[in-house]
Amino acid sequence: MAQIKADEITKIIREQIENFDRSVTVAEVGSVISVGDGVARIHGLDRVMAGELLSLPHDVAGLALNLEEDQVSAMLLGDYTKIKEGDQVKRTNRIMSVPVGEALVGRVVDALGNPTDGKGPIISEKYSPIERIAPGVVERQPVREPLQTGIKAIDSMIPIGRGQRELIIGDRQTGKTAVAIDAILNQRGGDVICIYVAIGQKRSTIAQVVKTLEEFDAMKFSIVIEAGSSDPAPMQFLAPYAGCAMGEYFRDSGRHALCIYDDLSKHAVAYREISLLLRRPPGREAYPGDVFYVHSRLLERAAKVSKDLGGGSLTALPIIETQASDVSAYIPTNVISITDGQIYLESDLFNSGVRPAVNAGISVSRVGGNAQIKAMKGIAGMLRLEMAQFRELAAFAQFGSDLDKATQAQLNRGRRLGEILKQDQYKPLPVEKQIAIIFAGTGGYLDDLPINQCLPFEQALYEFMDTSYPSVGKQIVEKKEITDSLRAEMRKMLDEFKVKFVAESKAKA
Repeated sequence: MAQIKADEITKIIREQIENFDRSVTVAEVGSVISVGDGVARIHGLDRVMAGELLSLPHDVAGLALNLEEDQVSAMLLGDYTKIKEGDQVKRTNRIMSVPVGEALVGRVVDALGNPTDGKGPIISEKYSPIERIAPGVVERQPVREPLQTGIKAIDSMIPIGRGQRELIIGDRQTGKTAVAIDAILNQRGGDVICIYVAIGQKRSTIAQVVKTLEEFDAMKFSIVIEAGSSDPAPMQFLAPYAGCAMGEYFRDSGRHALCIYDDLSKHAVAYREISLLLRRPPGREAYPGDVFYVHSRLLERAAKVSKDLGGGSLTALPIIETQASDVSAYIPTNVISITDGQIYLESDLFNSGVRPAVNAGISVSRVGGNAQIKAMKGIAGMLRLEMAQFRELAAFAQFGSDLDKATQAQLNRGRRLGEILKQDQYKPLPVEKQIAIIFAGTGGYLDDLPINQCLPFEQALYEFMDTSYPSVGKQIVEKKEITDSLRAEMRKMLDEFKVKFVAESKAKA
């Protein structure tokens, strides 16, 4: 039997002591008390923060929401059916955040920033918390720069500026998403990154939007965040905040971003579901008391920041779906009171062929002419006035047949202006062409044309302007205002074109 010497034992023990790793890893660990409907109640996490990300087995994440005396209630993100009572829960010590940066542009992701388009992983070093305090008054500057949507009715009468929050509201199937998609398409060749957040929509609808953006080559400056109707309520709730965080990255680096939330009605429903499952007391229409705050803290983050912070902007276009044109319901009135105006789309107008179906009477932009170039501001005032007078007279004219000449002329012009404000989907117009046709309409160049000739007149005018008078469009874009010499040149162009158009129409007839 081999002898073990005492000094050898001492040597081995000494080596063991020297190599002993003294660092201790402390993890705060809790356990699941109960789980159901995507909500887990957890015991043992005494120091957890509100909105902190929690780590559960099977790659399921949790978001701590209710911090109670003896337990924490958390929303589960992922396949919560795998979580059972007694499972271990760890703190991550980080507030819920999503990847941000250039790597996301051109991709389709879920509410956590994971790619869902099958184009491989997204490599991004930067992460941003989904909840951030909105810039204060001192950090902002007034909205002065226009964000062109390419839609005549909106850019002329309800202008949107960079850093503004403009609500798109209307019943289902009135073209709300179409207006938002046109606004994205119009940013081609510009400096705006567009973020489209689909909340609670059918997968087929989201796929259609992505296909449209790809067809028109708009995906290269867009990010699509999808939280479909088949996704759990927590994902639908987080999606707009994730989109906003991604937009803030571009705003804070001195660039411009446009966020579209489609739509916040479904977002409120998802939040109501979560709140009721967390046993929070229900309020009006079973929505929790803080449903207003949920939307205000999201939309207040849209801003044009001061020059010291880079002068970037984040513009928000939230969408709300009304039931039976009821604008005074709970969620619509909440969001109307938060935003800087609304574009109201009406079913009756849509069904009667007026598309986009913008009701210019109820629609309003609280930024107004500040968000327009001087050239548009100069002619849009006339348009708005003419349309308002037309609406008033049209209601009155239903009762009487014998109208004086002035009234008939007013009605005549109103009908023709209404006709030229119609526009096909996915065909946004550059601002100089919008100005040309509105100038023609308010200047009386269409008054003696048959109504069915208004749209052919418009199309032919654009072609004529491009070929014979390219300097007109160039001057509008460069000078951004209509000088006396430019006004004279526009009149000359329209006089010349009108004679040509009428002659061609007669020859065809």
